Formats: sequence, C-alpha cells, structure tokens
Amino acid sequence: MEHELGRRTFLKGAGAFAAAGASAGVINLAGQQNALADHHASAIGGGTYDFDSVYDRVGTNSVKWDRQITKYGSDDFKIGMGIADMDFKAPACIGEALEARTKHENWGYLDSTESLKEAICNWNKERYGIDVAQETVTIASGVHPGLIAALLAISPPASKVIMNTPTYNGFWTDLKWSRTVANENKLIKDKNGVYHIDWDDFEARLTPDTHAFLLCNPQNPTGNCWSEDDLLRMGELCLKHGVTVLADEIHCDFVNKGQTYTPFASLPDKAIVDNSVTFKAVSKTFSLAGMKNAYFYSTNPVLLERVRYYHRADLNTLGIVANEAAYREGAPWLDALLPYIDANHDFAEQYLKSQCPDIRYKKAQGTYLAWLKMEDLVTGIDAKAKAEQAGLKSPEHYMEQWLVERAHVQLNPGS
Repeated sequence: MEHELGRRTFLKGAGAFAAAGASAGVINLAGQQNALADHHASAIGGGTYDFDSVYDRVGTNSVKWDRQITKYGSDDFKIGMGIADMDFKAPACIGEALEARTKHENWGYLDSTESLKEAICNWNKERYGIDVAQETVTIASGVHPGLIAALLAISPPASKVIMNTPTYNGFWTDLKWSRTVANENKLIKDKNGVYHIDWDDFEARLTPDTHAFLLCNPQNPTGNCWSEDDLLRMGELCLKHGVTVLADEIHCDFVNKGQTYTPFASLPDKAIVDNSVTFKAVSKTFSLAGMKNAYFYSTNPVLLERVRYYHRADLNTLGIVANEAAYREGAPWLDALLPYIDANHDFAEQYLKSQCPDIRYKKAQGTYLAWLKMEDLVTGIDAKAKAEQAGLKSPEHYMEQWLVERAHVQLNPGS
C-alpha cells in the first residue's frame, strides 16, 4: 500500500478503501478522490456547512488518535476508526456558547440544570414527537453511570441481564460495575446480512433470575432501528416476566434514509412504557463525549426514584453549556450532516462489494457505525493460527494489528 496516503483522503470515504488497499495492494487515489467528491456533491448541506475539510485531531489527548499512535507508532498508524466519535468539527454554536461562558472567569457551584432539561424536552418533542415531562429528566455525567445506577436498583448481584448480541462492548463494563451477568440473546443474520431477533431464545432467557433487559436502539453495532412491532413484542415479554427494560438510545439521532427510529417511550402501551427507563445523550450527535453529559427519564415515578437513589452526577459547567447550545441551536447542522453520513454508508457498501469482496458490509439502518464482516479475510490470512503464535486474545485482535500494519487504519475488533 502506498505510504503517502493522507488522513484527508482516508476520511473522505469513511476509510472504506483503506481495507481494500490492505487486501488488494494498491489504491488509485486520484480516482477515489474524484469518486468521493462526486458522491458527496449533493450531501454537503447546500454549502452552508463544510463536512469535507479535515482537521488534525492529533495532539488533543484523543483516545481515537493519540492513544493509537502511542500503541502502534506514527509510521504504522495513520487513521483512527475504532472509537465511536466523529472527526467533523462540532457546530459553531457550541464553541460560541463556550467562549461566552469562559469570559465570566469563575467556576463556582452550579445552581440549576432546568434550562438544559427544558432544551432536552424540546429536542425530543420537535424531532421525535415525544412529550417528556421535564420533572422526570435526570441529568447524568454519561449514559454508563445512568445504566449502572439502574442495574444496581433493579438487579441483585449475580443476577442476569439480557442483551441482544452482537452489541456495544461497553455494556460488559456496566455489568461488571453492577455485579451482574450477561444473558446473551444472539441475533440471527439473514441471507441479506440483516439481523433479526431470535424470539424463542429471547423468551427462554426471561428466567426468574433475570431482572433487566439492556436494549440498544438503534443497535450498536449492527445498526438495526428496531420497529414498533419488535419493541412492543420485546416490551410485552419483559413485562410478562417481570424484567425491566433499560433503553440505551444514544445513537437515535443517526437514522439513515428510508428508516425510522421508534423511541421505546413512544410505544402505544402505557404498561410497557412504564416498565422502562430511557437513556440518551447528544454526545455522539455533536462530538461531545468529553463534555460528560447525558440524561435518563421514565414515565414510572417509582422506578425512576429507585434509579435516582443509586445515581450521583458531578456535572461540569462547560459540559452543560455545550450540551444546551447543541440542543437549542444545533439542529440545522445535524440536518445537513445526516445525508452526508448516509452517503458515506452507501459509498462504503458499494465500494467494499465491488473492490474488496472479502469484507462484507450491509448498510446500517441507523448509527454512523459500519459493522464489517471479515470472516473470509480472517481465514485467508490464517489469523487464528497467527493470533495464537502472537499470544493475542482472538483472531479479530490479530486482524486489528494486521490492518494497522497493512492499511494503516485502526478498527475495533468485533469479538
């Protein structure tokens, strides 16, 4: 692979052709740049926002970039794609709000988060038609602290938590801190690469020692935007067996063309909705993960108070300022970004299919993530044997290293 490949070239195509270069040898950069420019010609927000210009995040203490340079070295590592945060600059309204607040030059105790809660409720109403009562909103320092509080409130130590797998690997950390155990309902992949719920297995796992269902909607990493029928069926079964639904909907703002995000709290069955807690944030939406701000809510006051009892949030002044600015003024930027992300999904699917058949990708319904299937490539390079020789955890972890060395791109192992 040509070593002069720049970060700008990789990122314009969401890194799709980096893996192809590792598999096939050499990339025609001029042709790919032209193809990408044409591909995004109608997806740049009418010129209002610039999503093509790439800036250098190295040196910002970034997990996605700086940690990988430390791990692999700058000669091998060029492109970070293993962490779910975007490489676009956040909308200007956020920086402007932060600049205005820093001029006060004092960082004393916060009085109230009611203005932020109001902005959150408005966002949910305007974008998704959900009426979230402001008094039910609890501000958290992240989705994880909220989920851990909920698991502590609901699930006794050593009890089980259902998850649809493959799912977000961070959930296992939540189980660790809540001293609970994963009860995996493995999704079924059809011939078209779309994942579905194994309903017989799902209900079989609703055992007396299972107290919570950790729902990911949209699903990370498969990208499923679960339908209302799917959510109702999951909710009905959980209610029947006394299992509380904990709905992580952090990726809900990213829904691709022709798809629909259905909030669990919007389901037309009050008993099912009352048996749930929803967890959200715009940390993915506006690249605000470092600002440590999220929220959760429930229509069930008794359940909500149980979760609040175990929850403690030490909130950051600038995090609140940044998040409120995003909720109140960030919608136009997001509306321009979504077709751009959708076009990236299309490009990745089409390019991998035509140029790198050993790597399969079915366009996600939601999220900005790409769940790549690399079994053929893993077999082709004998990754299992080489992982054992290198003392690595799995063939997928060998693949991670192999891609950095050959394609100079770091991906997150799916195992």
